[in-house]
Amino acid sequence: MKATQSLHELGQSLWLDNITRGLLRSGTLQRYIQEFSVTGLTSNPTIFDHALKNGGDYDDAIRQKLKEGKSGEALFFELAIEDLQQAADLFKPIHDLTDGVDGWVSLEVSPLLAHDTAKTLTAAKALHAQAARPNLFIKIPGTKEGLPAIEEAIFAGIPINVTLLFSASQYVAAAEAYLRGIERRIAAGLDPNVGSVASLFVSRWDVAVTGKVPQWLHDQLGIAVGWKTYENYRHLLGTPRWERIFNAGARPQRLLFASTGTKNPKASDTLYVEALAAPLTVNTMPETTLKALADHGNIDGCLHVRACKGDEELAKFAKAGIDVAALAAQLLDEGAAGFVESWNDLMACIYSKSQLLQAT
Repeated sequence: MKATQSLHELGQSLWLDNITRGLLRSGTLQRYIQEFSVTGLTSNPTIFDHALKNGGDYDDAIRQKLKEGKSGEALFFELAIEDLQQAADLFKPIHDLTDGVDGWVSLEVSPLLAHDTAKTLTAAKALHAQAARPNLFIKIPGTKEGLPAIEEAIFAGIPINVTLLFSASQYVAAAEAYLRGIERRIAAGLDPNVGSVASLFVSRWDVAVTGKVPQWLHDQLGIAVGWKTYENYRHLLGTPRWERIFNAGARPQRLLFASTGTKNPKASDTLYVEALAAPLTVNTMPETTLKALADHGNIDGCLHVRACKGDEELAKFAKAGIDVAALAAQLLDEGAAGFVESWNDLMACIYSKSQLLQAT
């Protein structure tokens, strides 16, 4: 049995952190669904930027949209939504079979809006309506300004992938924003079953402390943060407040482990996936990690029995001089800035490709 199937049978959803038009046209995504137990997909501006730069799969579509007077951000979102609609349709049987628990794809609002609550909410509503798929999440970052937008979007019935979370405390803040939105729907007599995931970024922790901790602690901080966050996740799901919304018909907001591709070439290429295997969660992984997991991964345990060690593991980093709380805030700020940089690169790529295609 492939490790991908073992992970799926454990109860963790495997999602692909990639989408390209070529992946769809070639049937590769369909093959991953059938052979690697992939049940969902995430995307981001960097993924689309690479796809546009590294081939001509989008050239005909861009030419057509230029003729229609589209450009820049509007052109990009049309391209992205076309891809994600196709992917959402591939995952729709899984979405139906699981009664909406699984089979999701994700589309991100412009990162330029990360610190503007009102504009983030407006964009989320518009993109959700434009995509017109029941199994499409809108990604909103868990920044201070993003949290109220998340609450309002959930209250409006828009499925949300809370992105750019780095710590247990940031996760709890995002979970409470989701909970407030659901509680308001219940109070208003609305259907409380609104899908959501909360995405914890893992590998960036270890990149940030490389060379700053002893060798024996390398590639362990992201896992420790994952364990601690999972512990908080399981605790929240068992609190009376959350149990009340479940009793009213709501679903858990699942914890999603993101950025799980190993950055250290000396470490196992399936390190984070194997360490963070747990039911009722999601792991969205790059294509290379997915293939490595299918080829030689080994799922030999469940995070449920390891999570209690989160505080113990984090204490080792505190003794090594790492202020985990301060680093979490730093990673969130850097992540938001990185998203903006990627977005600007994407817009520049669309502009240059548009100029080139108009001239040919």
